[in-house]
Order: sequence, then C-alpha cells, then structure tokens
Amino acid sequence: MNTQDLIAALSTADVYDLGQPYFPGIPRHPNHPPYLYSMTKRHGDMVTPGGTSSAAESIALGTHVGTHIDALCHFSCGGFLHGGHKAEEFQSTAGGMRKHPVDQVAPILRRGVLLDIAGQLGGEPLAPDFLITPEMFGRAEREQGVQVRPGDAVLIRTGWANYWTDDNLYLRQAEPGPELPGAQWLSARQVFAAGSDTICFERVPSRDMPVHVHLLVDNGIHIIEALNMEQLARDRVYEFLFVAAPMKIRGGTGAPVRPLALRARA
Repeated sequence: MNTQDLIAALSTADVYDLGQPYFPGIPRHPNHPPYLYSMTKRHGDMVTPGGTSSAAESIALGTHVGTHIDALCHFSCGGFLHGGHKAEEFQSTAGGMRKHPVDQVAPILRRGVLLDIAGQLGGEPLAPDFLITPEMFGRAEREQGVQVRPGDAVLIRTGWANYWTDDNLYLRQAEPGPELPGAQWLSARQVFAAGSDTICFERVPSRDMPVHVHLLVDNGIHIIEALNMEQLARDRVYEFLFVAAPMKIRGGTGAPVRPLALRARA
C-alpha cells in the first residue's frame, strides 16, 4: 500500500477518541498531584499596532493524572524492576528512571479489543469493589465475537467513565477491576497493554497492588488508565486499530496519552 492508499483508507475510517478531558478538579489518585491550569496571557494584554493579540496558558500535572500510560518502571517488587533490574541503580530525583522509562515507549499502533464487562451485566457502571473475573473476560470474548491475541491492547469497560466529571462518584475508596487471576488471564495471552476506564485498573482497595506487579514487573505489560470507551460500547465496536503516543518525558514513570480507536467504515 502506497502513501495515497493509506491516506485514503484512514480518511474513511470511524475514529473514536478514548481520552478524557483535562480540567481543574479532574479525579486523581491521592498519590499524585492535581491538574492545575491558569491563563498566563489573555487576549488584549498585549496588542500589536495592527490589532492582533494572542493568548497562552500554563499547566502542571502529575504523569499519572488523567488518561495516561504506565511505563514498566512505574512499579517494582522487592526492589526490582521488570527484567530483574535493581530499581535503586536506575533512578534519580532529577533524572527519573534510566531503565524502562516512558520516553522509550514507541508510538503504539496495534490491534485493540474492547471487553465490555459493564455491557454484559446490563450496561450500567459496575459497583464499587466489583470483582472482574477471568470467566467474565472469556464470556465477553464469546458474546462479542472477538478473541484476545498476543500483542493486543485490551481495554476493559466498567462504565466508570460516566463519573469523570464528578470526583465524588469517580474517586472512591473502592473501584471495580480484576485481581491477580484476571491479570494472569491477560498475561497468558501475551497482550501488549491492558487498559480500563478506572483510575487504578485493578480492583481496589488492594494492599500490595498485585495486578500492577504482575503486569508491569513480572510480564512487561503496560497499563493504561482513565480511558473513555462509552462511544465504542454504544456502537458495539469490539475490534479496532488502537493508536496512542505517550508524551516523551525523559525518565518518566508514566505519561499522559490521547488514545484513538479506528474502525473501517462499513
């Protein structure tokens, strides 16, 4: 396929934006700083002789705030990162992580699969502390007519994207998600990344975050959090091209990302 054919094919695709918007007050895990926004220059503050002006702003946020991807160096266990590397040998306050940082994550263009767990249970957001089991993953595959394959980006819908504008609903002490058996189901299929519309991906509360350890540390599988898959679910789009490019933050343990799902138009 030449460039023109590729452009023609993509120009007719249905494109779904899977990222959540940023605004002051967005839900965030208490371990991470808030998103801050302020206009630093308003229209009219400076005007050229010809009457033109410009506006600009300043933002500050944690790398694990909003829709974001976890680099493999985000978690360690027993002092070791993925691949058996000692975390203390590869980190510095000013320089971040020198092993598995987010700036080394290549742009992602992979087959994506939506496993709509909320949809198979009636469509409403799952209850806090709801456990997503491997059997539910298998049922979603069968009912949706898809099969998770090695290298896929697998996105798990709980329905919690509907709570994004109300952090009293979204950010609670308990969230739905898989536990270790669900993580093992994903790693057995050798997926590239696993994502969810919650802020922690795995079921919480969780003392030691075993899902993060199993995916990031033990198996080198990225985690993507705070996705929005509501339109995908409404249109029953369960298989698609998943496209995402993390911000290139040198040494970062994670980064904001704006993921897209592309489907060939019927």
